[in-house]
Amino acid sequence: MLGGSVWIAMLRFAISLAGTIILFSLISRPRFGRKKMIIGYLCFCAAAIAAGCIWYVIDWESCTKMVAFVLYILFVIFAVCTSSDPFGLSMYKLALIFYLLAVFLIGGIEVAVLFFGGNVWVDIIVRIVLILLMAFYIDKKVKHDIRGFSEYVENELDRFSVTVMSISILFGIGFILNPNSKEQTPYKLFQIMMNFFLTGALQILVFRLYFHIGKENEYRKENQLMQMNHRLLERNMEILEEAAEAGKRIRHDVRHHNIVIAEYARRGQNEELLHYLKEYGKETDNSAAAAICANTAVNNLLSAYTERAKKEQVRVMLDVELGKEPAIPNIDLVTVLANAYENAIYGCMEAKKQSKDRECFIHLMIRKKKNKLAIYCANSCRPETEIRNGIPGPEATGGIGVHSIIRTAEKFEGEYDFKNDHGMFVFRLVMNIPQSGGGRERRKSGSHKIGQ
Repeated sequence: MLGGSVWIAMLRFAISLAGTIILFSLISRPRFGRKKMIIGYLCFCAAAIAAGCIWYVIDWESCTKMVAFVLYILFVIFAVCTSSDPFGLSMYKLALIFYLLAVFLIGGIEVAVLFFGGNVWVDIIVRIVLILLMAFYIDKKVKHDIRGFSEYVENELDRFSVTVMSISILFGIGFILNPNSKEQTPYKLFQIMMNFFLTGALQILVFRLYFHIGKENEYRKENQLMQMNHRLLERNMEILEEAAEAGKRIRHDVRHHNIVIAEYARRGQNEELLHYLKEYGKETDNSAAAAICANTAVNNLLSAYTERAKKEQVRVMLDVELGKEPAIPNIDLVTVLANAYENAIYGCMEAKKQSKDRECFIHLMIRKKKNKLAIYCANSCRPETEIRNGIPGPEATGGIGVHSIIRTAEKFEGEYDFKNDHGMFVFRLVMNIPQSGGGRERRKSGSHKIGQ
């Protein structure tokens, strides 16, 4: 602090708090609406500035040493309560803001002392300029990256490393804001510059680390989605091959049927001919594939994976209620159902490897109620299959599709959970159906229950 009247101190407090709030608002996600946040910030600033001014009048010396820390600690408490970010992520962002706070506080003081003889107005002007420059740069250049980076930190958060990083930054900036010596020496200036460099480099390293981790996980998820699409294409190819073989058999059988019908007609055996045609019709009806639901994409998907499950000697129970146009895009439905069914088959196969005599099953249920679509899938699995942080590990699913399911669920503001209930793996999902397609879906919805 460079001294001055209480009015000067109040102005500097106001500028510092305003700068801190502006910079934090650019990178944080508020818990409340804009109007409430503005009122909250104004009330906080008024109370903090009043307390700082009273402290300044009562004990100037202790105020100049500790006011920046105390006001910032109060702001940290207020910011954590009004931010919708997780606690660890909020602390990382507050550590970054603490670093920027130190930049414009020390920057203003050092410029005023080194070049203008400690002029308080120069300190105030430099603070305002630095705050505006940092806010402009964050808003135009890095706000989008920081918010994207925040998602990576939130998803891949290593609480220990973030805590250590935040503490290191707080200690480093703490030394800068409260040096042992008040003398302006070249060595002190060198210390300040090195502290700024090291704490800034730490911020950049952490940013790059989590950004890289987040990108790697995005690539991994995309790779999983490609693998899922590849498997789905394989199932569709199997259906096409089976359909081609069935077509050959039908053409071969039709020739024999035509010969028999022609012989009945040639002999004038009409009663026998009608009886033969009746039996042929029954056989044709019994051999026809049962429709699972009215939606063509989902019907084909479930048919393909049900055939795959039969080949693996897995009993399947389908309880599907889905209209022709359920308002949720087919690509999203296919993503969820293909991954869930694929993982269920994989879980059953792993359970059979563990116990060859075990009877495995899959129960898949799809229900629509009002504007919600519920999906329930239960399958046999190994009893020791683990669920980590609410998500099954790759040993439970073969490493395919869980993140694709989660991404689709979040797209429709859905809720999901996974659990292992003593050797039965259960996946539940509820998604919101867009309102625009609700009426058409209600008119065409049907219910089908199939047990195989």
